[in-house]
Amino acid sequence: MDLRQIRYFVTIAKEGQITRAAQKLNMAQPPLSQLLRQMEEELNTPLLERNGRNLELTEAGRILRQKGEILLQQFAETLREVKETGEGMRGTLAIGTVISSLSHLPPKIVQFRSRYPEVTYKIERGDTSTLSALLINRDIEVAIVRLPVDSDQFEVLRLPDEPYVLLAPEDWYGSETSLRMEQLERVPLLLLHRTNIRGVYEIIVNECRRAGFEPNIVAECADPTILITLVGAGIGATILSKSALSLFPLRNIKIIELENCSIQSEAAVIWLKDRYLSKAAQRFVEMFGDREIASDRFSSAPDL
Repeated sequence: MDLRQIRYFVTIAKEGQITRAAQKLNMAQPPLSQLLRQMEEELNTPLLERNGRNLELTEAGRILRQKGEILLQQFAETLREVKETGEGMRGTLAIGTVISSLSHLPPKIVQFRSRYPEVTYKIERGDTSTLSALLINRDIEVAIVRLPVDSDQFEVLRLPDEPYVLLAPEDWYGSETSLRMEQLERVPLLLLHRTNIRGVYEIIVNECRRAGFEPNIVAECADPTILITLVGAGIGATILSKSALSLFPLRNIKIIELENCSIQSEAAVIWLKDRYLSKAAQRFVEMFGDREIASDRFSSAPDL
């Protein structure tokens, strides 16, 4: 069995039909069906079972698909590493960012383009949970996220912490420019909420409890743009990191400092542990540290 056969089988498994897989592979259906039979004969076990017009994986088929996808990814990464060794920096750098940390990205891309003008970019946005999944699936190589993240899965390069501020409708609080946390007890709050992982929502709720009250949460949302729009409409106030404010139009909104707020917004650049990073991704991460990162933090692809 060779990598070509594994690639064909993985395509069949993904498509669920020989016909669709053949179209995807740009080949005729009979040779693909014959190849599948040959693989099953070689392994002496069925890999797929028919369910009407569709094919379903047997237990052996599920194992072959899982291991096959890993082998194909490792082979692609190995070829990429070898190619990059002999060529200048080029190709596409896939980056993810949370919206609230987007301010970190533009200056780094400007800096990176001045050094490596032949590199292009694929940029994804989402919350930390979404970007973590994209990293695991190898859809992106590097992400700028809000902590916490699973440190067992990712290398983490922390960025400077920054304070949270209150965004309130402009006709609230008169000439006040700062408030203490306990003064927010009856304020209708609109909080940023991400999925699956403890994040800004839980951090702010705990800070309110530390100040001696349960927050009056009237809305939660994963998109800070929507929260800011609601604040501008006078529906409530929200709490966001200070650096994120430069990204959004703050119409009918005032910014108020939080005097005794002990929490800080914690951002970081993350990438998968024990997986090969392209040369472009390595150089990109190093710019955030303003220093060269030890090469053992960037794992090479395992031997096939």
